[in-house]
Amino acid sequence: MSRDSAALPRSRWARIAARLDAYERLIRLDRPIGTLLLLWPTLTALWIATSGSPSVVVVVIFVLGTLLMRSAGCAMNDYADRNFDAFVERTRNRPLARREIEPWEALALAAVLALAAFLLIVRFNRFTALLSIPALAIAIAYPFFKRFFVLPQAFLGIAFSFGIPMAFAAVYGGVPAGGWWLFAANFFWVFAYDTEYAMVDRDDDLKLGLRTSAIALGRFDVPAVMACYAIYLGMLLLVGRMQSLGPFFYAGVLVATLLALWHYVLIRKRERAGCFRAFLGNHWLGLAIFAGTVADYAMRAPQWPPRWLAL
Repeated sequence: MSRDSAALPRSRWARIAARLDAYERLIRLDRPIGTLLLLWPTLTALWIATSGSPSVVVVVIFVLGTLLMRSAGCAMNDYADRNFDAFVERTRNRPLARREIEPWEALALAAVLALAAFLLIVRFNRFTALLSIPALAIAIAYPFFKRFFVLPQAFLGIAFSFGIPMAFAAVYGGVPAGGWWLFAANFFWVFAYDTEYAMVDRDDDLKLGLRTSAIALGRFDVPAVMACYAIYLGMLLLVGRMQSLGPFFYAGVLVATLLALWHYVLIRKRERAGCFRAFLGNHWLGLAIFAGTVADYAMRAPQWPPRWLAL
């Protein structure tokens, strides 16, 4: 076999590997922060809805569903922003911006991932399945809101909080008051951290004529972020009281409060690096709330390990 003929298979495999790498970056498998920001409040809601005893199967379904929907949302977002990302410092190396894949591929991948997420929840009740319809519609619509809506981060607050009512619905067949209060609290958290994210891109977004909360709020951006953190944490205290949660949950809220104060230090000068670091740090804030919730229910469990660890 000649050297040229031997190189053909290697070249073909190299192209396949490059395409798979582009898909991976398109759906952000290399950057799990978005999945974690979705996952922690969803799992917190699941623990509260089941009084600390969700089944392993249900937990796995919600973890996979969160990953799939976040990945689908990223593909849809990059499709919508394909003509802008090349001009933004943070996004110029995204696969669609660099023309590594075609726009129809992003749409096809988003559709496949969304379908897979829907198939995961069909085992639950009808109300949970119905909730997935507006959740999908909001995820599709969000990327386009930056064209005309002055506060698209508010719309994202709804999209990134939808796992909460779905968790309650999967358990109860409906969403009790505590579930909606948790949903409302999470809305303000999402608005806070996505405004920090928007502060990173403010200069580029202004040049492109896009709309974000960082632009709309102007010099009030930092106070608005901290006010949203305060509302979020205050509403969590209310949820804790409504659900009769104990000291470990409130310890989680205290840790989250200290992290929010650290974020003020990071964003107060409005520097790109500091704002981006604050955005990434919200993963730890959400984890603190989830860990406090899990610990609170675990310490009340009559046996160890708690029931949610049993198959």
